[in-house]
Amino acid sequence: MKKFILTGTPGSGKTVLIRYLESIGHSVVEEAVTDVISLAQACGESTPWITSGFIEKVVRLQIQRREKSCNSTSQYQFFDRSPLCTLALAEYLDYPSPKLLLDEIDLIKRENVYERRVFFVENLGHCEPTEARKISFEEALRFEKIHKAVYLAHHFELINIGNQPVPDRAQVILAKIKKET
Repeated sequence: MKKFILTGTPGSGKTVLIRYLESIGHSVVEEAVTDVISLAQACGESTPWITSGFIEKVVRLQIQRREKSCNSTSQYQFFDRSPLCTLALAEYLDYPSPKLLLDEIDLIKRENVYERRVFFVENLGHCEPTEARKISFEEALRFEKIHKAVYLAHHFELINIGNQPVPDRAQVILAKIKKET
């Protein structure tokens, strides 16, 4: 099974794209950050990203989901973000990278867990804040640059997926996968 990462600017439509790929029969793995934030907020913590241990919570959930994903029999599997995105998040928040995160990155690179071609979903020209995503468009663009730099520093190839309707974005991804396999 080939495992592909979808990443990009916050608010670029990655999750909707993942939902679409799932709706047409592909195996998907959910993003962890939003779920960690949403759960903490439901438990009364309004800004969990500023608490100690936030990055570790995200990485633990990513590890759980990665390990669970091995049960899939799909030809392709799409991940809504990866630990490299969490590394970019730690850098964006100016947090040190915890050992758990660095160990997970070493593992995914050593074992070639993901395909080296990463689909980078381009921004939509705006970023709508949500309870879990309180970020301006300008901040999202800064985060986008950090994401790109992190992936390139770890020798992944970024394939840009332009701002177009979701079905078209999905078709671009699937065509690129089929062309190169």
